[in-house]
Amino acid sequence: MMIRKTIFLLIFCSLYEIIIPVQAHASEPLQEAITKTAANVVFMRHALAPGVGDPATFQIDECSTQRNLNETGRQQARAIGRYLRKNKIVFGAILSSQWCRCKQTAELLNVGSWTEFEGLNSFFQGHADRIDTLNRLEQKLDSLRADALVLMITHQVVINAITDVSPASGGFVVYNADTKKAEYVQVQ
Repeated sequence: MMIRKTIFLLIFCSLYEIIIPVQAHASEPLQEAITKTAANVVFMRHALAPGVGDPATFQIDECSTQRNLNETGRQQARAIGRYLRKNKIVFGAILSSQWCRCKQTAELLNVGSWTEFEGLNSFFQGHADRIDTLNRLEQKLDSLRADALVLMITHQVVINAITDVSPASGGFVVYNADTKKAEYVQVQ
């Protein structure tokens, strides 16, 4: 009888170690949404930068003329980066708007090298041309492989124009560029 109990406990413990990690991984909301939508793009709205729009003195190459991340936003970006690394969510490419708050977010995420991309710039106040920006972005989306996963750090107005979703600061919208299916995910 003792041998049967020992064998049962060994089998149970082995199955527990196999099943529990799989269930834990499956419940991770960002990866789950990526899988569900077969997403090849993850749009991320920049981390918290209090206020609306940019000052009238806005210059794209001068951060002091822009609305930037505050300390809460910097902490949010770092926390999201830790979350992505912990859950082993890896991107084949990372693109950022040229706005400082997006570049700050990309830097603080610390999940890989990133590149500025004009197709992610905000056209909210006319600092970038809406049609030109969206044309560039659509061309980029059309060029992506279905099996790629690209992180695009941008602005609410850009994400909404493509996906019809308006995420909170630091929010994600997973997007399948072929089917146009999108799903909002907030991890923090």
